Amino acid sequence: VQLQASGGGLVQPGGSLRLSCAASGRIFGYQTMSWFRQAPGKEREFVAAINWYRGTTEYADSVMGRFTASRDRAENTVYLQMTSLKPEDTAVYYCAARSGYLGSEGYEYEYWGQGTLVTVSS
Repeated sequence: VQLQASGGGLVQPGGSLRLSCAASGRIFGYQTMSWFRQAPGKEREFVAAINWYRGTTEYADSVMGRFTASRDRAENTVYLQMTSLKPEDTAVYYCAARSGYLGSEGYEYEYWGQGTLVTVSS
């Protein structure tokens, strides 16, 4: 399984950005795709998860109501729409895949993408 994240960049506080994660390879059976992030000097943290088949989602409290995860099954791509961005959202964002249902712990995920940098600054 290969995961390719993209869409990061520089955005002003209050702005929006959409991240994409394209999955390829033997993705059948990996039912959950998630986003994690790691800010400079901090540990990696869970952001959002989405189930490929049911479309159900799970979010970290810090992004609830501001971020939305979605998926395009035909394109094997998941998205993270980020709105009302804050400076504390600045981080490298990673997508990850697991065979289990949802989940917010990094160790549960079998495959990881390379990350895309999001910088929220004026």
